[in-house]
Amino acid sequence: MQYPSTQQPLTIKLINCLGRGLRAVGIAVPSLAPQSLLSKAKKQTGLNDFGDESFLSALDQLCTSLNKQARLSLIGRIAAQGMLIDNLKIRLQLTHYRKQRPEVAQQKIKRPIFVLGLPRTGTTILYELLAQDPAHRSPLSWEVSQPMPPPHSDTFSSDSRITEVEKVLQKTEILAPGFKAIHEIGSQLPQECVAILASHFMSDQYGATFFIPQYREWTLRQDMAKAYAWHYQFLQHLQVDYSKQRWVLKTPPHLPYLDTIVNQYPDAAIIHTHRDPMDVMGSISSLSCTLHSAFSDDIDPVEIAANEVIFFSEMLKVGMAQRDAMTDKDSRFFDVQFSDIITDPIAIIDNLYRHFDFDFTLEARQAMQNYLNHRPRDKHGTHQYTLKDFGLSREEHTHLFQEYNQRYGF
Repeated sequence: MQYPSTQQPLTIKLINCLGRGLRAVGIAVPSLAPQSLLSKAKKQTGLNDFGDESFLSALDQLCTSLNKQARLSLIGRIAAQGMLIDNLKIRLQLTHYRKQRPEVAQQKIKRPIFVLGLPRTGTTILYELLAQDPAHRSPLSWEVSQPMPPPHSDTFSSDSRITEVEKVLQKTEILAPGFKAIHEIGSQLPQECVAILASHFMSDQYGATFFIPQYREWTLRQDMAKAYAWHYQFLQHLQVDYSKQRWVLKTPPHLPYLDTIVNQYPDAAIIHTHRDPMDVMGSISSLSCTLHSAFSDDIDPVEIAANEVIFFSEMLKVGMAQRDAMTDKDSRFFDVQFSDIITDPIAIIDNLYRHFDFDFTLEARQAMQNYLNHRPRDKHGTHQYTLKDFGLSREEHTHLFQEYNQRYGF
């Protein structure tokens, strides 16, 4: 596999060639300096209040890693600047709107479901199935990308932002050919919580998009209380004009912040999916290389994979330690093996509803079965890779997951 893909459009290659010329003479444009980004966001919105400013240290750390480690192409710098400014604008707009409508802060988030586990372990299929329950709501890509104004129940399925966001998302396949075969995207698909946390700038959305291991390692050791407080406020905003019985939420990087999640959401129900880590590290590495190559011409698959193995093994260790410290872990968590998800996902849903004392209605069961019946496999092509492609092997890397493997039978 070649990164960037040989299928990347010539226009993109020419723009990035120009960027290499600029870098050769010491010119790095556009700017990824925090103060410049903050100023642009204020100017574009006409707003000045970002709310809680604890995010500033994370923004500074992120910009440092982007400038020093990400080896961004010109397209990459343009995309990174746009992403950061967009998330700063979201902070400004949500903070302003919250002051205009006091009822937003009065919204209660009750008994949310969190789906977590390593990527490629069945989290997505469980997440999408749970979202079919009429009592549930998952944040969709379009409303997370453009949360202003809050989505309304009357226009939720016809909002003009759906089409706008879809057009933006489809550009990913142009920048990173083959990405959709690895990870499906769409404006009306459930979005991961990394996209919500991105506007607090302590989110692995950035680590998954760009090669910034220093930032990733830094986030693993931070107090995430303010980040998850922002996460809560974001959900309050999304549900003020359209609420259901409970939220269903998902992202693998929730794993090392279980204690913070439980502090912010005391009645959270947590589903943890499991699979032999070395069965997924090749796929994770392929996904990262493909996405990174949209924003960098300097991709080292072996280096990227080595960092992925370290990051996710550490994430599992931290998560296990936090879970072990919880006195209510038996009732709060529901563990799911990937093999069982593949064999009979509806049976798994039935069991987890019983575990958490949720009502698995006939309507919900039928909606989930209908979703499975119409969910095509590999509709965007097949995802092909080997561990060897990324310098990985079971003999050399399995030991990093030893504690996890012993606990969950791998």
